[in-house]
Amino acid sequence: MTQVDESPFHAGERDAQRRAGVGDVSKWAGGFVRDHLPEQHRAFYTSLPFMVFAGADAEGRIWTTLVDGEDGFIRSPDPGRLTLDTVVDGTDPLAALFAAGGDIGALGIELATRRRNRFSGRLSAGDTGLVIDMRQTFGNCPQYIHPRGLTRVARREAPAARRSETLSEAQMARISRADALFIGSGHHDGSGAASNGFDASHRGGAPGFVRVEGPNRLLVPDYAGNNFFNTIGNLMSDPRVGLVFVDFETGGLLHVTGRARVDWSPGGGVDPDALRLIEVEIEAVVDRPGALSLRWTRLDGEARKLRLARRVRESDGITSFWFSPVDGRPLAEFRPGQHLPVAVQIPGQRGMTERSYSLSGVAADRSHYRLSIKREDRGLMSRFLHDHLCQGDMIEARPPAGDFGVPDGDGPVVLVSAGVGLTPMVSMLHALAGSGRRVWFVHGARNGRDHAMRAEVDGLMARHRNLRRQVYYSRPDRTDVPGVAFDVAGRMSAEAVAVLEDPAEARYLLCGPGRFLTDMQAGLEGCGVPPGHILFERFGPDGKVGA
Repeated sequence: MTQVDESPFHAGERDAQRRAGVGDVSKWAGGFVRDHLPEQHRAFYTSLPFMVFAGADAEGRIWTTLVDGEDGFIRSPDPGRLTLDTVVDGTDPLAALFAAGGDIGALGIELATRRRNRFSGRLSAGDTGLVIDMRQTFGNCPQYIHPRGLTRVARREAPAARRSETLSEAQMARISRADALFIGSGHHDGSGAASNGFDASHRGGAPGFVRVEGPNRLLVPDYAGNNFFNTIGNLMSDPRVGLVFVDFETGGLLHVTGRARVDWSPGGGVDPDALRLIEVEIEAVVDRPGALSLRWTRLDGEARKLRLARRVRESDGITSFWFSPVDGRPLAEFRPGQHLPVAVQIPGQRGMTERSYSLSGVAADRSHYRLSIKREDRGLMSRFLHDHLCQGDMIEARPPAGDFGVPDGDGPVVLVSAGVGLTPMVSMLHALAGSGRRVWFVHGARNGRDHAMRAEVDGLMARHRNLRRQVYYSRPDRTDVPGVAFDVAGRMSAEAVAVLEDPAEARYLLCGPGRFLTDMQAGLEGCGVPPGHILFERFGPDGKVGA
């Protein structure tokens, strides 16, 4: 009997993780890869007007497509399933798969807010439409997504699809202008492991980020992401690939399928932000004008210019950047826990570099946004902000976004963070100070030199009786005074956090590196905390990554 691999990642993904130097991701990522949909993901998927899918046709070629429907066409009868009440057009290259059923990968994405989540599962026909049983589900980062507003037009009969084996001149020109694509890949080894199946993912960049080498060859840059390496890992074990380019103004879809290889050491002339290249050899093309009833427009008008008003060094690695609006108008409100999408023109980079960072300031203050950012050696944006952004310099920012934040109610709240993960927690702490809710601020740092915003948090504790703290130093210095700088020497444990409040009443908000979150989430659940009482946000090498 074949032994089923218990890792959430198959051998190709693990090999890609090792080659990229990110170590054994399965040690910390297990808590992010589930076999069911968390409540917030169910609410997210059922609000979408379209989804992205990847799968194989009868000839075994992988395609990627978008499927839309009327408002509410996606439902979730339980955490293990989604249903789709829609009709897939016969010109769709995956129409036969939707009719017959089979393995499928999916991406839910909200371009206006840049939220996205992914899953793989099994598609079948149900009494009221299509049914998808979940296999693996996980959240995804908002990087490289260009915000777009969406409208719906009356559905009309689409022009006939055009099929070919190579790209035409017009199609190559469309791809050369594109700032986004969706890519599908797969892995099947017959083991029955949960990591078998298909994956649908988003890729984005500056217009023209995909290099068209000819009518049957494309070069797609691969940037820093969540370190799962689902697409790259799939391609290392199975070169079949499918891409789809969306004409956001007309609803047209340009599908290509073929084979790909990964270039781990791209040469000169390549986007310097690209860590790898996906070289695609095209075998077939399906061009479907007006395939969707949806239209999108870039939300460039929502971006505002902000000027750096001041910088404050918070710890050895973390600096706070205070930004004020150039036009003098009040800033958009934000909910504590949300992040700010920012864009900067970095010398040597083609187009603006975009990242998202949690807002760490007081939500009621509409004169400034504060971002408290850790300098990461692998973080393109964080290095630039720390090393080159000076007072008076300008950046662009879009409205605050994100759904991480304090749940409604009057029950206890336990804010749990490690390292730079405290940034949204400090904002929440300001909002909860003086409220009727009991609040614990639980934070882990290496020592006093690495402990950011300590004086600010201690000041809130001194002024508001509803706030309590428990600070852990894993390696305190001799100058760190117990009971003053920190409360406990050693690493934070889920068992110690769980006893602070009644798990049946409290809500636990977690933020920090992936390994910390995985251990804390699993530990809290092991101590009897209901999974629905735990919310989390993860940070990667250059800003918010998602959960």
